[in-house]
Amino acid sequence: MTEGAALYLGVDGGGTKTALVLIDSDGAIRATHVAPGAYYLTIGLDTLGTVLADAVGSVLAKAALRVADVAFAFFGLPAYGEDSALIGALSRLPERCLPAGRYLCGNDMICGWAGSLLCGDGISIVAGTGSICYGERHGAIARSGGWGELFSDEGSAYWIACRGLNLFSRMSDGRAARGPLYEIVRQSLGIAEDLDVCAHVFTRLGGDRARIAQLCQWVTQAARAGDESALDIVRQAAAELALMVDATRRHLGFSAAEPVAVSYSGGVFDNVGALLLDPFTASLQAHRSGYRVSEPVLPPAIGAALYAAKRNGRPLSDAAIERLRAHSDAWRRELES
Repeated sequence: MTEGAALYLGVDGGGTKTALVLIDSDGAIRATHVAPGAYYLTIGLDTLGTVLADAVGSVLAKAALRVADVAFAFFGLPAYGEDSALIGALSRLPERCLPAGRYLCGNDMICGWAGSLLCGDGISIVAGTGSICYGERHGAIARSGGWGELFSDEGSAYWIACRGLNLFSRMSDGRAARGPLYEIVRQSLGIAEDLDVCAHVFTRLGGDRARIAQLCQWVTQAARAGDESALDIVRQAAAELALMVDATRRHLGFSAAEPVAVSYSGGVFDNVGALLLDPFTASLQAHRSGYRVSEPVLPPAIGAALYAAKRNGRPLSDAAIERLRAHSDAWRRELES
């Protein structure tokens, strides 16, 4: 780090894990850390405060730095802003590890947008444990989706997993033809009685949102094995994610002739790949031909650090961003592992 370079901390909270990246204003990645999930609706506010404090302490220790060395931080937290009565309490949690005025809290959707599009105008769709869409245009902001797993989060890993479990139950009953998903689930759990799936989901997993979301892999595996019903679930997920993007575009007021930059992030896109991305892109083009879909430039946690620099009034230079891009692949693998 050159003399005078400032340090920025990005915290990308998720339902399954929380990723932290410490960068400097020259574009060097000083340290990263992966902590437990930050979904306060599951773990509670007090536990979330502990998770954040421990995680910040760990990432600073890895870089042999102190709290005083951090110029500014951004904490992207799942479900932030979705309960007006709790915004104040959530915003004060990082005071356990950073002084007030040296950080900002917001929804984790901002992390995906900031990393994917480098804080530029456009729309980012996130499909991880949950799902949500966020975009900016000429200073205006808009979001779509992300209303929670009970009645929203369409296209997310949890949404896909629940539909996969439903499909398994239908296959078991004879309400649907048995495809590869049926044996994939039975073999994955090592069960002889189909109803033992209930014991796995409700007893062993405790109905936990993040752990159930991981069962999305069964649907993906079945779709790749030629299960048309499983493939249809993936296609439905792609269509729902595209609907969120198109709704966000309309909220932002993009004109009919204006191109719209779109990018994506989250474990569903990472793990399902072209099986999801191809129908997602096709669904977008069916809504409007002006969408320009591109791979995310940087992972969300680094995006959070970029956003911290921006909100501190010192956005990183193009040269610093290029340095981040050149060295981010190894760190991306650690953050997504």
